[in-house]
Amino acid sequence: MSFLFDESYYKIGKNGVSPAQNMCAYLGGSAIQTVGDNPVTAYRQLVQQYAKDVNGNTVAPKVAVGEANATFRANPIGASLSGLWPRLIGVLLKRVPKFGFLLGYSHFVGEGTPGFAAATCASICSAPFINPVRLVEKQQRAYFKQTGQAKPVGEILRESAAKNFLPLFRGTIPLMGHSLASAMLGLVGQPRLQKYVQKELGATGSLSGTATNLVASAVVSPIYVVVTNPLSRLEVIMQTNSLKGKSIGAVAAVKELGADMAKFGLSGIFRGQGIGIAKAIVSLTLFHEGRIYLTNQFKAYNLRKLD
Repeated sequence: MSFLFDESYYKIGKNGVSPAQNMCAYLGGSAIQTVGDNPVTAYRQLVQQYAKDVNGNTVAPKVAVGEANATFRANPIGASLSGLWPRLIGVLLKRVPKFGFLLGYSHFVGEGTPGFAAATCASICSAPFINPVRLVEKQQRAYFKQTGQAKPVGEILRESAAKNFLPLFRGTIPLMGHSLASAMLGLVGQPRLQKYVQKELGATGSLSGTATNLVASAVVSPIYVVVTNPLSRLEVIMQTNSLKGKSIGAVAAVKELGADMAKFGLSGIFRGQGIGIAKAIVSLTLFHEGRIYLTNQFKAYNLRKLD
């Protein structure tokens, strides 16, 4: 991350903005996305988490959806806002390392736009920074059905501290795969697809920039969810387990996922698939709309300085 102190990091490039301004645009887009998609994110976690009842028995996907619906009906505001503050704080704690590695790699190798190599670098290197925030977010919602409210962050941190904070890194292995797919499809693939859509359709004036963004997100999202949904399930299994008890390792989580699939077929392994696609479309569209808007504002500011 030493490039943050490099003078060239603040010089305006060929794309009309400096790498520092580009980073701010990515962070701003991420903050807008986080606020906008939090209710869908919370609902999807509950659908996946309620795959097991309080006695530890795997239940049918329809039963899990019913439990998630009941939780939201009982406290719609609390459930929708659960995990929001950790996610917003995570915009810095998670996104600065991820976008820093992504844009930093691109800056040093001379890429104007981040490519797949930058996405791979960012996914692997940023995982240890991202995982604690994701665990806190999921732990906040883990006992919503029992208590009707989000678990306090302080309590989560105290329970983690009792085990030398090691529980904060539960689920890091599936997160790396999830983060890699997210970076390749969401941060690299979606903008490239949007440019293609703009070239083919936007040039005729039939679609605006926002519409082409939505089209690109709608195309990428199903692919993204099919790839990441099993990984997301592994994270939920490993990260919503009691921090006071024994951790669930990656192998045990895979076995649990396999048992779910054996009992309920593909609907077992792809719990939350439909809501996941909706979430991905909303998330990608909000993120890139926010990022593009802020980038254009920086470009306009830089041009005014030259006048």
